[in-house]
Amino acid sequence: MTGKFLQAAVRNKQFNLYSENGDLARPSDSAPKKNAKQGEIDIRALQQKRQLAEITRNRIEEDMRENHPFFDRPLFLVGRASQLREFCKKLVHSKYDSQEDSSNGGGKTKKRFKEIRALIGIMPYIDWAMATVTILSCISMLFESPWPTTGENLVMNNFYLQIGDYFFVLAMTFELCVKTIANGLFFTPNAVVRDVGGVMNLFIYFTSVIFLAWMPKHVEINSLAQFLMICRAMRPLRIYTLVPHIRRVVFEFFRGFKEIVLVTILMIVVMFIFASFGVQIVGGKLAACNDPSVASRSNCTGVFWQKLFVTRLEVYGKDSDTMHPKIMVPRVWTNPRNFNFDHVGNAMLALFETLSFKGWNVIRDILWTRHGAWAVVFIHIYVFIGCMIGLTLFVGVVIANYTQNRGTALLTVDQRRWHDLKARLKMAQPLHVPPKPSESARLRTKLYDLTMSRWFNQAFALLVVLNSFTLVIPWNVEEEEQRATYVFTVTACSAVMNMLFVVEIILKIIAYTFSGFWQSRRNRVDLLITIFGVIWIVLHFFVALPASKIDVQVQVELKKFTYTFGYLVVILRFFTIASRNSTLKMLMLTVVMSMFRSFFIITALFLLVLFYAYTGVILFPMVKYGMAVSKHVNFRTASEALVVLFRCLTGEDWNDIMHDCMRSAPFCYWIEGMNYWETDCGNFYGAIIYFCSFYLIITYIVRNLLVAIIMENFSLFYSSEEDALLSYADIRNFQFVWNMVDQEQKRTIPVQRVKFLLRLLKGRLEVDPEKDRILFKHMCYEMERLHNGEEVSFHDVLYMLSYRSVDIRKSLQLEELLQREELEFIIEEEVAKQTIRTWLEGCLRKMRNPSQTDSEGVLPVLQHSSGHSSISHDDPMMQRLRFEAVRGESVESEESNSSEEETPPPVRRKSAVKNRRGSIPDVLSRTGLFQEAARKFMVGSSSEKKQVKSSQRSPETVQLLSKRAGTEIRKGSGQPKNFHLQLNVYDLPDVEERGEDSPFSPKMLSDDFMGYHSPLVITPSLPVPSTQASPRPIMPCDTMKDIELWWNSLID
Repeated sequence: MTGKFLQAAVRNKQFNLYSENGDLARPSDSAPKKNAKQGEIDIRALQQKRQLAEITRNRIEEDMRENHPFFDRPLFLVGRASQLREFCKKLVHSKYDSQEDSSNGGGKTKKRFKEIRALIGIMPYIDWAMATVTILSCISMLFESPWPTTGENLVMNNFYLQIGDYFFVLAMTFELCVKTIANGLFFTPNAVVRDVGGVMNLFIYFTSVIFLAWMPKHVEINSLAQFLMICRAMRPLRIYTLVPHIRRVVFEFFRGFKEIVLVTILMIVVMFIFASFGVQIVGGKLAACNDPSVASRSNCTGVFWQKLFVTRLEVYGKDSDTMHPKIMVPRVWTNPRNFNFDHVGNAMLALFETLSFKGWNVIRDILWTRHGAWAVVFIHIYVFIGCMIGLTLFVGVVIANYTQNRGTALLTVDQRRWHDLKARLKMAQPLHVPPKPSESARLRTKLYDLTMSRWFNQAFALLVVLNSFTLVIPWNVEEEEQRATYVFTVTACSAVMNMLFVVEIILKIIAYTFSGFWQSRRNRVDLLITIFGVIWIVLHFFVALPASKIDVQVQVELKKFTYTFGYLVVILRFFTIASRNSTLKMLMLTVVMSMFRSFFIITALFLLVLFYAYTGVILFPMVKYGMAVSKHVNFRTASEALVVLFRCLTGEDWNDIMHDCMRSAPFCYWIEGMNYWETDCGNFYGAIIYFCSFYLIITYIVRNLLVAIIMENFSLFYSSEEDALLSYADIRNFQFVWNMVDQEQKRTIPVQRVKFLLRLLKGRLEVDPEKDRILFKHMCYEMERLHNGEEVSFHDVLYMLSYRSVDIRKSLQLEELLQREELEFIIEEEVAKQTIRTWLEGCLRKMRNPSQTDSEGVLPVLQHSSGHSSISHDDPMMQRLRFEAVRGESVESEESNSSEEETPPPVRRKSAVKNRRGSIPDVLSRTGLFQEAARKFMVGSSSEKKQVKSSQRSPETVQLLSKRAGTEIRKGSGQPKNFHLQLNVYDLPDVEERGEDSPFSPKMLSDDFMGYHSPLVITPSLPVPSTQASPRPIMPCDTMKDIELWWNSLID
């Protein structure tokens, strides 16, 4: 909403010769400021450069359209202004705009689901539809399986599984046709194929079409049909190109891919050095006979009895040669199962497995056994250099690359603090402090103080911990048969504690009332768990235990249910301890925030794992069981493959699974021409590429990105209070004040209450209406203007205060700084414009109705938002603006009465609050018709100004003079060359308290003024006696024309 407000305001200013306050706008080709201080950013110059760049780009496009007839014509056939293309553009670019919806006055339901509506608006409707179709197609692919070996569950032989493919191809065909007509396919500004994502879209589409048209019934290992099926398995990656946040994750990853590749090359060089050394010292020397009794290769012939592994338990006959089961196998001279150093390739594969700390102890033991202790030094040095240093360097590069691409590593100290502050503000939520009862309700007041005391919460937190200790022994029927007394004791203790929790709920309901109790989510959860606890007590102690008198079997079944239900209640109760401690609560919020911030990275990780699962079903569907592959670890279905890959993601025996999938003939059943689902062989080179790439990308890169996000959030949680722009105490103070204003606990308040909230704030967020009057006006107007006078949320006010409490030129990044500067400039300009307009309307009103001043004798006192009079009766400005002097005792009595009714506060100088940033000084800095009119209007009373000056300190004023002119006055020794007008701040009425239909509104006064046919007659420098009527002098004609010209431009 803020962005649209800024865009509309800037768009209106670009085509107007006059600005909104009547001054002449600065020309677009004017040079930027040359006297800017070091580190100061000229916002106007940056915006001017941006506008010039956009104009240049539009001009180039227009030239291309005029000089090249086929430019921006999709497929060189569709016209640029074709109705079909316009319809397709609307279809392609239509999306849900949550900001526009909220600006039109969304209800409470829409405000409540703000995050969901923002999620819906991240991409157009057509992309949401295609993402849904892609997900449904991926779910259909989960049911494809090569088991049984007849192939009846494969997509080639199952019509129901083909429906998902047909639906996906038809939907993607429609999407590509519509987007091509709307934006073009190639060589157009917004072409469908303009980056890698567009190429991948076409690749996925054509591979799906070719596979659907071909639908091969015979697929061999390493054939073209199998490769086509692997390309079809890339379908989940289609979502990467649809969701912009996931696409941004991939883009951030590839932006720093150069550094990751350099570190990878460094690790490969280290592995190559150690692999070459290993080949020279142990190459071809690790082979041995599978019969331990044979030591030489010449004697490794024939067969022998091999003992079978039965169990690791010490059973009778386990070590007996006659009783232990055996099988006769041939003697074979072979290398160790998972590694060898016969050539550099096998050696580097073994060392790559060692990087994950998997299998390195096996290599160490075999080297020790066959070559002595000196060979062990080789593998230990590699583990220290390659794993502990090189791998840690790799992880550090990934994390540093992530922070740099996000921009957090390049931020200054102030910008980093602002970044952390925004994360803190996002985690902050309104306090659910129940309303305090009235003093007449003494019982409720005592109970309120009791339940809100610290020791009360600590006592029940201790009860939660003690309740969890009742689970030290199992709650089941089998344990009850062995230790019935212990089981009954712990369950009885848990029941007593549950009754104490019931007492806690009752006390809180009495103290807060049920409506006040229900406002807190924590109280709702406690009430639900307490109800579950009462249900468990009734079922266990009053139903299950007495059931033995009826039927023993029924009692056993009831006890199984009640024991399970009981320990679940205890576990749920333990989770509530986090809400009873502020530190634990903040820690849990940090974990939850980390999960939300890493949602799209987790989604990208899952889609990549899903692609690997589909590929694994195609490459290793019926591989023979081995050391790692078994009935629980296999690739027969995509769901089982997902379980295996999530196991590999943690590094659990991934190398053993790889070696089992590398099995090939003659160690498996294979005949030339067989389908891949009819053999139990794997794929040797495919397994190496598959598992090594998976472990490198998923484990070393993507998983470390999650670590980087968690580290960033926890560094925010453990950051020092001194380094924060706003401490937790300031945020907590705002939460307490918000709770006082938001009595209904709706998490939103009317915009009229913002002024009351600002007056109650203390600390760094304090806003004093006396010292910070102008800033107070700007804050109130910002809330009213941005939210159209509707309700504002907790975070809306908190973010506004945070922006006003920091130095935005130091803390904000460039894009955010430009938006904020433009917003504050427009707000302050409109506030000043409306304030001056109201003041001048009051003056013109007195000019038009001199009879009213005759009867009243004094100018009405304008009230401030702080409740004090805005004009003092002893002020010289009051005397200067008074058009008729009132003589006699009536004037004195009227002044005394008015002073008794409203005593103005002493005028103070505006003192800066710590960390409080002032407003932009040059709101009305440009010279124009208003300054000229004001000079001619006040020139008659210039002689009186010299007499009005006194030794007293001057009141707070607003100078309608540019900042540059002010510096010239200070630098020069003489008087300023140009006349400038000073207006007392307390002479200017409050903008935020002026209604739309008030008598001082611009609309009412402009209608009255335009309909008034008499000329304005007044001479400010000549006071008119009130005792006798005299004709009113006429103002000079040129002065009247200037005022009328300025006034008309102001109203327009």
